[in-house]
Amino acid sequence: MAQKKIHCDCLATIKPVRDTLDVINGKWKLPIIISIGVGNDRFTDIQESIPGITPKVLAKELKDLEQHKLINRLIIDDYPVKISYKLEKYADTLTPIIYALKDWGLNHKKVVTQ
Repeated sequence: MAQKKIHCDCLATIKPVRDTLDVINGKWKLPIIISIGVGNDRFTDIQESIPGITPKVLAKELKDLEQHKLINRLIIDDYPVKISYKLEKYADTLTPIIYALKDWGLNHKKVVTQ
């Protein structure tokens, strides 16, 4: 007699993965996080470090990242007023994920080009 296959509820894994991708997915979010992480803290510096991003898109993505508590927008009351962006400590939790994605991408490229 054939054994009955046990179906696991994969929703417990899929839902948190989907939630994660909703936060960091897209063309620009990870490049922005990486740019700020390497020291680009002014809007124009971030924009110049990411080829192809428009000011409108950058502003929207920065607001999204701030809402998700990954970056902090600092207003320096000076003349002229300066605005800078810093990664929140919480954003450090993305570092191993970013490096894992980088390693996987490099390995995958080798696999598909062989």
